Order: sequence, then C-alpha cells, then structure tokens
Amino acid sequence: MHSHPVRHWILLLALTAMWGSAFMFVKLGVATVPPATLAASRLALGAVLLYAVLRMRGLALPPPGRRWLPFTVLALVGNSAPFYLISWGQQFIDSALAGILMAVMPLTTLLLAHFCVAGERLTANRALGFSVGFAGIVVLMGPAALAGFGVNVTAQAAVLAGAVCYAANSVMSRRLIATDFLVASTAVLIVASLITVPLALLLDRPWTLAPGMGSTAAIVWLGIGPTALATLLYFRLIAAAGPTFMSLVNYLTPVVALLAGVTLLGEQPGTTAVAGLTLILFGIALSRRAPARLA
Repeated sequence: MHSHPVRHWILLLALTAMWGSAFMFVKLGVATVPPATLAASRLALGAVLLYAVLRMRGLALPPPGRRWLPFTVLALVGNSAPFYLISWGQQFIDSALAGILMAVMPLTTLLLAHFCVAGERLTANRALGFSVGFAGIVVLMGPAALAGFGVNVTAQAAVLAGAVCYAANSVMSRRLIATDFLVASTAVLIVASLITVPLALLLDRPWTLAPGMGSTAAIVWLGIGPTALATLLYFRLIAAAGPTFMSLVNYLTPVVALLAGVTLLGEQPGTTAVAGLTLILFGIALSRRAPARLA
C-alpha cells in the first residue's frame, strides 16, 4: 500500500473538518437567510478571497475563451447546484442527517468512475459495497421515502441530489483540471458566483432581508473556510496526492457532520439514522477492499 507523507494527511483532515462541519453552519445560516442568498454569499466571498490571494502570488486568470469551459462545468456541478440544493434541504432537516445523506457521494462516485475513469472498474467488492450502502440510504430515509410524499422526503432528496453533483464533480475534476490549483479554484468560484448571485437577486431580493447575527457569522465562515479554503485544499490535494487518496474525505465527512450536529446543535438523529450511517460506512469499507489474489 502506498504511504503518504504527513502533510497529505493534514490536508485531508483539514478538508474533512471544514466540509463535515459546513452542514452545521448551513443550518445556522438558513435560519434567517434564504438558500439562494446563502449560496451566493459564500461563493462571492470565497471568490473575492481567492482572487486576492491569486494576485498577491503574482498569478493571473486565463484569458476569456474555451479554457474557461471546464471551470464553468465544475462551477455549476460542483458549487452552484449542490450549494443551493443542500442549503434548501437543510431548511427542513437536521445538519446531522444532511451530513449522513452525503455518504452517498462516494458510492455514486464508484458508479460514475466505472464508466468515466480508466482503471476504476466496478469490481465485485465495489458492487457489494454499493448494494450495502444503498440499503443504508433506504434505512436512513425510512418508510416515508416509500410513500413519496412529505416535505422532509423532498428535502432529503435535494441533499442527495447535491451529493450526486459532488460525485460527478470529483470524477470530472480528474479529467478537466490541468492548471495551477489556485488558478483553478479561483476561476471555479468566480464562475459559480456569476451563476448564483443573479439567481439570489431574482428569487430572494436580499436587500429586503434582515439576517440575524448568527446567520451572518455562519455565512462569513462558510465563505472563508468550507468554500474558499476548502476549494483550494481540494484541488491541491488532488494534485499532490491524487484523487483516490482525496476521496477518503468522503468517508469521514458524514461522521464529522453527525458529531457536530449532535454535540454542538443538540440534534438527535435517532437510531434509524445511526443504523443507516453504519450500513453506508460498511458499504464504503467493502467497496475499498482489495480483491483477493490467487497465489
């Protein structure tokens, strides 16, 4: 097994902490700020911060043209769409449950990588892991999901859709990004801001809002940490350690989200959520198990 230096693990754990705790801060943010405005605010703040760092390092963005097409695709699939979907869903469900639902991301990545990434075939262990993980999602959503009605089911589906977006983004990032990680991070957040800010202005009329101090502070941190810094670490970790190592963050994020929601917000996800999370993580472990080799 290939070993990684300590700095790779530090980057991984930092990324896990920021992404895992982000669900708690989104829950605080949507208390008084609509989801479109929340998504637009964190993306705009993140873009401004990274552009300032880019200029201080003496780097420049690519000129307008076809080189911006990959950034546009990743901004839409990896930022604008999932940020809005997850923020909208968290108006109705706990942050711990939202984080647990994100465990479907690595399972979805297995399927997408099978068709889109060379050397990532869906083995028997991966197929078994996907089946167990899917069972975990069914247990997690509960009987209400079978009925197909109810606000909470719709909210859970929105968060799951955000997770699928993240999975697609991780696969596409392997194929589309071939430039400096800071340039890529900044360009992606700029494009995502240009997509979400007009949407927020149209849907929410944010100048009429009266956000609370808690929501404002949560959004500021979301822009600085889980958006600007996390995007930077995301591309840097892929460049330094490879996408396979980076994908470990997907297995740890739901656990951090669950712990943060329970310990800091006093949420009680219940035994069904814990059982679902256990099945999901067990499925992930099975999917990563190396196939047995004949002597």
